[in-house]
Amino acid sequence: MDSPWYKSTDSLTWALTRKKADEPSKEKLNRVLTLFDLTALGTGATLGCGVYVLAGAVASSIAGPAVVLSFVIAAVVSAFSGLCYAELAGRVPKAGSAYIYSYVAVGEFTAFVIGWNLIIEYLIGTAGSAKAMSNYCDSLLGNPQKRYMTEYFPIHISFLGNYPDFASFVVIVVIALLVAWGVRESSFTNNIFTALNLVTVGIVIVTGFYKADYSNWSIPKSEIPPDAKGGEGGFLPFGWVGVAAGAAKCFYGFIGFDSIAMTGEETKNPKRDIPLAIVASLFLSTIAYCGVASVLTLMWPYYLQDADAPLPALYENLDMPTIKIIVTGGAIFALCTSLLGTLFPLPRILYAMASDGLIFKFLSNINATTKTPLISTVICGLFAGTLAAVFNLEQLVDMASIGTLQAYTIVCICVLILRYTDNSPSIQDDTTKSKGITVFTWLNLSNAKVPNSDTQYVSRALIFIYSVCTFVFGISLANMESHHGNTRNVLMIINIISILVLLVTLFMLSRLPTAVEDLSFKVPLVPIIPCLSIVLNVYLMMELEYKTWISFTVWLVCGLLIYLFYGIGHSLEGNKQKINITTNQIKLKQSS
Repeated sequence: MDSPWYKSTDSLTWALTRKKADEPSKEKLNRVLTLFDLTALGTGATLGCGVYVLAGAVASSIAGPAVVLSFVIAAVVSAFSGLCYAELAGRVPKAGSAYIYSYVAVGEFTAFVIGWNLIIEYLIGTAGSAKAMSNYCDSLLGNPQKRYMTEYFPIHISFLGNYPDFASFVVIVVIALLVAWGVRESSFTNNIFTALNLVTVGIVIVTGFYKADYSNWSIPKSEIPPDAKGGEGGFLPFGWVGVAAGAAKCFYGFIGFDSIAMTGEETKNPKRDIPLAIVASLFLSTIAYCGVASVLTLMWPYYLQDADAPLPALYENLDMPTIKIIVTGGAIFALCTSLLGTLFPLPRILYAMASDGLIFKFLSNINATTKTPLISTVICGLFAGTLAAVFNLEQLVDMASIGTLQAYTIVCICVLILRYTDNSPSIQDDTTKSKGITVFTWLNLSNAKVPNSDTQYVSRALIFIYSVCTFVFGISLANMESHHGNTRNVLMIINIISILVLLVTLFMLSRLPTAVEDLSFKVPLVPIIPCLSIVLNVYLMMELEYKTWISFTVWLVCGLLIYLFYGIGHSLEGNKQKINITTNQIKLKQSS
């Protein structure tokens, strides 16, 4: 039963596509989290590196004062995925987030890939938050660690940082021990950190409008120093291209809200609280990001912003040392919150995957005293701490995006698949099904009110066509800016054809009947919102550098090896289905 896939008598195709039964989970984790706890967790995880580092970095050389618009665009993209997360969280209130959602809706192989990508997303998110906090502390104290480590322990490897950051390693280990201590305790600490975070953001916004110089949003090019990268000046110094590029960077700032959806087995009322907490945390984060980005560029010219620690440098330049100390201290607590929010779901993903037998079983062990996955938490802390110690912040930010975007894309596809599927026994009668799939089925000219086997087949074919076409569109659009002449014309033609196919596919999907379900939350305007979210997520994926794709490929290959040589043979769902098949075969033989 536990033999590897290449020795198994099972069909490999069946093994890759088998789905998890949506069964009530056994109560092993403590159900103690409330709506307030979840909103604080999501807000704390989101409002970290983005608000205290990203705003200044994007404003200085990518978008200028229009960084505000970049955050709004990134918020819209995240909100679309957030709506899909909210619906699926209400459907399947279990630990694992996009992993368990795709396992129920799509299949085991897809679920493993998504779960594996979520692991790297939160590992790097944790490392990035710790790195940013270490840089802030170092800046406040006059950079003693940077000077000492650079002088005595320099790293001369191109793809690593300049020196080992032991401070960030220690911080992650301490936070990991806090998470391992227990959910109620770590949740209480997170609520305190989040409150301090919001107070800090409030101080920045209030002092910002007090010191605001509105001429900083309309600086003419003639007043920009020649050695500064100020673009064309004004509110849009780098044009709409800069706003779009800034949005791709600012998207990293919204990573974290999906940590809410991974607490399904520890939430008192997951079907109600998880969707509400996702929407609330996204709203609060967007207000905070836009407010801080506005005052940051109003108080000081965008081209003079400090890319590493913009707020301490800003208050230093404005001769406000007291506010500098308060804001820097608040920023450190805020980054602690972000670190806690990104580390919190990590062991829960490992717990969910290990419980299903897809990765090593010992990772699913729950400590009898703390009622948390202790071993998984400690391993995650050590691994994330090592990443933070040897990589610099920019490298960590770049590596975090691709796994997140792919997970978001799969979640949106899951929503589409589930909406056009109906498992109600009332529609399983043959009288509700057509005799065959014809043009009437594809366009639903018969005006079917509920899905049947034929409309379900057509919907999945259309979703597949839409997904493939989206990747073609994303690749061609992302490469247009770097090509000229005939190549650019060819890419333009591909884009036009892709858009037409996407629109036709979207129209055909909208004609098909959707499932009639009683859910606590539903994504509005299906299929428009999930389909638009897929396009935006895929486009941002295609904007990532080739080095990011190489790192992602290496990580993915390691995961696939684990799945092929361990996961398939040890899959709990696969073993249950094999037992059921064997039992049915025995019953058939006995009856015959």
